[in-house]
Amino acid sequence: MDPFDIAILSALQADGAMTNAALSEKVNLSASQVSRRRQALEAAGIIEGYSARLNLQKLGFGVRAVTRVNLRHHGKDREDEFARFIDERPEISVAFSVSGDADYILDIRVVDLTAFADFIHNHLLPHPQVSQVRSEIVLRTMKDRGGVALDHRAGDGPR
Repeated sequence: MDPFDIAILSALQADGAMTNAALSEKVNLSASQVSRRRQALEAAGIIEGYSARLNLQKLGFGVRAVTRVNLRHHGKDREDEFARFIDERPEISVAFSVSGDADYILDIRVVDLTAFADFIHNHLLPHPQVSQVRSEIVLRTMKDRGGVALDHRAGDGPR
């Protein structure tokens, strides 16, 4: 990847709906060059897809919780079972398998505290693989950029 590819990726992170013509003005390449580069980035799997950033508060999702989960037992079959549970639950927007004092960290989005309590008490805690759950309710989101600063990639230093 060269600086033009980085510029295209940075612009698309900010606005995934940007046309090739708009991108060409932003990165100083012709629209046809931008189109070829964009297609190559998509084909290489660097661009995995496009989506809209939604304001979840305005859509009625008033509670966000960060929940740490420990499993009762470990092993591929048990972890696969828990991964299926994660995939099936619409309340879980993001899930990470992590190092540290938790096995998983879940980003949970629900309409209110009643819905959160329902999810925790009726779905997560009863799961046979779950031994411990610890949650923090997000009071205020201070930063949620939804991308990375490509001009500060590890090992490259500032550009």
